Amino acid sequence: MKVAFDDLHKAFENRIRLGIMSALSVNDSLDFNSLKELLEVTDGNLATHIKKLEQEEFIEVQKTFIDNKPNTSYSVTAKGKKAFEEHLAVLEQIIKTNK
Repeated sequence: MKVAFDDLHKAFENRIRLGIMSALSVNDSLDFNSLKELLEVTDGNLATHIKKLEQEEFIEVQKTFIDNKPNTSYSVTAKGKKAFEEHLAVLEQIIKTNK
């Protein structure tokens, strides 16, 4: 089977989106501030990349209130998990092929 860089999913080409998916893949959910601190990005930068992943339906948003303050958290959807796993599998194949 020939594996090419074209087989990688475009949504995960950016390091921030890759980081969001990586963090959410190993956690049930994370809130906005936790993701921001983990990835060391600005509010606007994170919001832009989250929106892109939402549009792809790779993550879902849960809005709640904690002590009357809004709290937004994110989790990976089944579609997102599948796409991310496929992306990682292609990366692994590329690495193995080019050793």
